[in-house]
Amino acid sequence: MSGAGAHERYAEVTAQILSRAPETDIDPRLDRVRTLLDLLGDPQRNFRVVHITGTNGKTSTARMIDALVRGRGLRVGRYTSPHLRTVRERIVVDGEPISQERFVEAYDDIRPYIEMADSMNDAPLSFFEILTVMAYAVFADAPVDVAVVEVGMGGTWDATNVVDGDVAVVTPIGIDHTEYLPDTLDGIAEEKSGIIKPDSVTVLAQQPVPAAEVLVRRATEVGSTVAREGLEFGVVSREVAVGGQQIAVKGLTGNYENLFLPLFGEHQASNAAVAIAAVEAFSASEDAIGLDPVIVAEALAGLESPGRMEVVRTSPTVIADAAHNPAGMIATAAAVEEAFTFSRLIGVVAVMADKDVEGILDPLEPLLDEIVVTRNSSPRSLDPENLAALAEGIFGEDRVHVEPRLDDAIDRAVGLAEEGGEFGGVGVLVTGSVVTSGDAVHLMRGSGE
Repeated sequence: MSGAGAHERYAEVTAQILSRAPETDIDPRLDRVRTLLDLLGDPQRNFRVVHITGTNGKTSTARMIDALVRGRGLRVGRYTSPHLRTVRERIVVDGEPISQERFVEAYDDIRPYIEMADSMNDAPLSFFEILTVMAYAVFADAPVDVAVVEVGMGGTWDATNVVDGDVAVVTPIGIDHTEYLPDTLDGIAEEKSGIIKPDSVTVLAQQPVPAAEVLVRRATEVGSTVAREGLEFGVVSREVAVGGQQIAVKGLTGNYENLFLPLFGEHQASNAAVAIAAVEAFSASEDAIGLDPVIVAEALAGLESPGRMEVVRTSPTVIADAAHNPAGMIATAAAVEEAFTFSRLIGVVAVMADKDVEGILDPLEPLLDEIVVTRNSSPRSLDPENLAALAEGIFGEDRVHVEPRLDDAIDRAVGLAEEGGEFGGVGVLVTGSVVTSGDAVHLMRGSGE
C-alpha cells in the first residue's frame, strides 16, 4: 500500500474506533473485554505487568518505569491514556509509538473478533476497550518482556484490569472524576485498589491517610507486599538545576545519588522515586542487589514528559501543562514558582465542564498576572463565557479575558505578557486539561501524524 493509501487507511481505522462509545462513557464491567481477549487466546497472559493507577502522575510515572526497565535490557510495551497529539501514543513498544501501519494491522487482526464479541454482549465494545485489547495483542505479538499499563480511570472496573500485575503502583490519590467515581478519598482508593493482586508488590506514593488505609488493607487482604513512599523509599534530597532538578533517592534495595531529572517540580521527583521503587520491586526476583545506579541515572536523564510542564516555545516562554484537577494544579503552580523567575506570567486556561473549576483556578490566582479563558478541542470543554464568570469571582473582572479559540487565546496571552513585562522575563502557562495541553503542543509543534 502506498504512503498516501496507508495514511488514508489509518485515518479510516482511527475514525472507526473513535465512533464507538468514548472513554468517558463508563460502563463498570469487564465482560466485554474478557470475551474479546478470550477469543484472541488471552494475549495479556504472555508478558509480565507493572500496573499503575492513581489520580495524578500516572503517565509520567509510566514513562519513567518504561525507561528504567528498558535500561535493564528488557523489551517493554507501554499503554497510557489519554493521548496528546496522536492516538498511537497510547501503544508504545521499545520507547516509540507504534507506526500507522502497525496500528492498522493490529486493528485488522482483531476486527473479526471484535464483531464476534459485539454480537455476544448486550452492548458493543467501547473506544477504550478496543484500544486496550489492541495494546495487549501488540505487546504479545512483539513480543515484549514487560508491559507498563496505566489505568484509564479507577481500577477495579477499568478495561485494563484483566491482567495480574507483578507490581501495582498507586500514584497520589485525590478527588477527581466524581461523576464516575466516589466523592471521598477512601471511596476512590477502594476503586483503585482493585489492581492490587495476590503475591504482588504494591508501591504507594505518599497518600492522604484515608486513601492509604484502604490501600494497605487491600494489600494485606490479598497478600501483596507494601512499599510506601516516605517509609520504605523516597526522595532524600533535591535541588533546582538548569532544565530540571538534581535528586537523590533512597530505594528499596539501593541508594541513587546525583540523578539529573529533566522535569520540573517536587511531584516529578516523587514520581521518579516511585518509579525506581517499582522497578526494584519488579526486578527483585531476578536481582536482589538493586538497580545499577549508572542505568538509573541514564534512564532518568533521558526522560521527556510531553505536555507536563513542557516548554513549547521560547521568547516568550510558553509552557503547556496537563493539570486538570485541584491537586494537580497545586503541584503545577508550585513547580512554576520554583523553576522559573517570570516578571510577568499570563495564563491560558480551558477546562472540562464536569471538573471542579474553582478548585482548578484557585491555585493559579497568586501565580498569574492575568488569565485568558478559552475552550479546547473536546466537546466536554466548558464554554468560555461560563469559565470567565467563574474566573472573575477569583481573579477579578480586570484580570480576566475571553477568547473563543485556543490559538487566539495563546496569541492574546503572548501579547499581554510582552506588553507589560521585561524582555526575556515573561511567560505564558497553557493549562487546565490534558486536552488543552495537547492542543497547545499541537499548535506549537504540529501534528503527531
